[in-house]
Amino acid sequence: MRVLLIVLMLVAGYAFALEDPTRPSGFSGSAPQSEPAREFSLASIFIGNNRRLAVIDGEARREGQAFEGVRIRRIYPDRVELVDQGRVRVLRLDPLPQVRSSQ
Repeated sequence: MRVLLIVLMLVAGYAFALEDPTRPSGFSGSAPQSEPAREFSLASIFIGNNRRLAVIDGEARREGQAFEGVRIRRIYPDRVELVDQGRVRVLRLDPLPQVRSSQ
């Protein structure tokens, strides 16, 4: 019985030491670190007859314009859609504070 127990312990220890033969060489197993998404500040949106502008980080930008590796996909009255590294991001206007009368 002791011999069987010792053999099982040796075999179990050897099994943990095996590597996956299908794993590519140099694979560390951890997820790749991606660059954190940059934050943009949407200050205001202007929509006219033939033009849509959004003030992002203090600069007026128009639909289709690219800046800092990001492209403005669409400007809506309350939000702006950006394409950043192939992903769509949405910037929303902060709601205006509500004013109450004290009468």
